[in-house]
Amino acid sequence: MYRIALLPGDGIGTEIIPEAVKALQAIGDKFGHEFEFNQALIGGAAYDATGQPLPPGTLSLCRDSDAILLGAIGGPQWDNLPVHLRPEIGGLLPLRKELGLFANLRPCLLYSGLAQASTLKEEVINGVDLMVIRELTGGLYFGAKSREATPDGGQKATDVLTYSTFEIERIVRFAYGTARKRRHRLCSVDKANVLESSRLWRETVTELAKEYPDVETSHMYVDNCSMQLIRNPRQFDVIVTENMFGDILTDEASMLTGSIGMLPSASIGGQVGLYEPSHGSAPDIAGQSKANPLATILSAAMMLRYSFNLEAEAIMIEQAVHQVIEDGYRTPDLMETGKKLVNTVQMGEMVKENIEKQCIEG
Repeated sequence: MYRIALLPGDGIGTEIIPEAVKALQAIGDKFGHEFEFNQALIGGAAYDATGQPLPPGTLSLCRDSDAILLGAIGGPQWDNLPVHLRPEIGGLLPLRKELGLFANLRPCLLYSGLAQASTLKEEVINGVDLMVIRELTGGLYFGAKSREATPDGGQKATDVLTYSTFEIERIVRFAYGTARKRRHRLCSVDKANVLESSRLWRETVTELAKEYPDVETSHMYVDNCSMQLIRNPRQFDVIVTENMFGDILTDEASMLTGSIGMLPSASIGGQVGLYEPSHGSAPDIAGQSKANPLATILSAAMMLRYSFNLEAEAIMIEQAVHQVIEDGYRTPDLMETGKKLVNTVQMGEMVKENIEKQCIEG
């Protein structure tokens, strides 16, 4: 039996998590696995109910679970809270830190059939299959922050960017291991021409590369990488980078797939993995059943692969998602002429039914 903590969070999070649960339940029925789901509050919903974006009970549940499936957090109604109580800063970031989730994996794969959904030309994006590995517990997001008054009556804000050799080596070794399971190419992204932390990053990667002669190692400045993702994304296999750069680049990379609603993620490195879609809480469409649940469903597939070592089961979910797309079903973010518009629940049902169909045929 696998114990899964469900953290729907805010906005569309409460709509997409149930659709991933449907897929997992269908997998359980096929393979004889038992999934125990326990739900808890996080983010703005947790603040409204308890006064804390990460209640102790939620953290305790996560620690006692085998994996965590998170929806999305945040919204404009909480933007004016004190910084430490905002959903992202007081909820998600400390959860990652407390659980030691230093490695964030975001696969960017263009499903055949979605080329028209992207704003880029088909000849540019066809065949895109890359993995961004983002360091998740260091850098600007976790550095010391301060404000102070200036003589002119204004303010000065400071965010400290810090990385240690240990933190860099840990994530880069992980990235090399991933590259060895893929196409043996690793691109390290930094800003070594400007930032001292990036110079240490590049020096560390250069030294580690000697231990992985079977992997082709390259370096790229983050501004160039952002351009190359649009110019020629097929050049990339595995990208490894620091926290903020990874956050920005993966949002950009999501558009190669047609929508950020197609980008799953896994945050691992500690004893309990955290799986979530890369998109936000989308308060503008919350409650309207317009949200695309596929990134969350694909995140559940990553959970099966990375936390439970259930590769066949993960592939079955991914194949179901692929087939639903091939059959022409689209949520509004992917909609194009000639396709079949479905809502959040209907898309989840389509994936579940396809898993069940695979089970019968199998």
